[in-house]
Amino acid sequence: MLEYARFRWFKVALALAVAAGIAYLWHDPPLKPYGGTAMGYALGTVGALLIAWLAWFGVRKRRYASRTGTVQGWLSGHVYLGTALLVVATLHTGFELGWNVHTAAYVLMVATVASGFYGVFVYLSVPGLLTANRGDETLEAMLLKVADLDREIRDKALSLPDDILREVNASLDGSRLGGSFGRIVTGRDRACPTAAALARVPELGRRLSGEAATANHEVYTLLLQKSELLARARRDLRYKAKLDLWLYVHVPLAVALLAALAAHVLSVFLYW
Repeated sequence: MLEYARFRWFKVALALAVAAGIAYLWHDPPLKPYGGTAMGYALGTVGALLIAWLAWFGVRKRRYASRTGTVQGWLSGHVYLGTALLVVATLHTGFELGWNVHTAAYVLMVATVASGFYGVFVYLSVPGLLTANRGDETLEAMLLKVADLDREIRDKALSLPDDILREVNASLDGSRLGGSFGRIVTGRDRACPTAAALARVPELGRRLSGEAATANHEVYTLLLQKSELLARARRDLRYKAKLDLWLYVHVPLAVALLAALAAHVLSVFLYW
């Protein structure tokens, strides 16, 4: 994504940012250029076109038959030109901000780009973690293993005392994945009955001996395997959520930015 076509879009974005900076410094040195000057209008036009092009990426990536470049190339341009937009838009303001619709558009732009930076970090770091966590298995394969362990645990626990059997059955019937937002994004379930059974079964089994003690140890070992699988499955859900959740911030901010940009442009033409 970042190295696409030997950093083509990085070079384009760098050239654009440098050109904007030179133009800003060259323009009428005694006065600070701002949005209402000729240079301000020029930079504002470039910034508005950049925002429109960046927003169009959401459409382009869903047009699978499109021949206007690859999605990877568009994404690379989206990242680098979004970064250059920070420079262009900041110079467009002339560093003059206030409590008005123009500053609102600028703030939304900065927030949108910042959320995009986080998205880049997520997409560069999380897929590797997801692959390492899964190993050679999919989430579905992990869940099938958990189901097999549950059947084996149930069979071996039938001969154990009632108090141990209750703990085991709570693990078999109450363990769950997903659920609340907090459980998904943290990958943890503080009320996990399997974790509770792991803590209680050895303690309750201390008084056992012979075949019962052996069965209790086997059940504990199987519960430990199940707990490890559940932890991996919860991490899988957590990583997948991280890949998706940032878009629930980035996309609404982008939509709000387009609305603020329209208000900014309209107010300029109507009142300036």
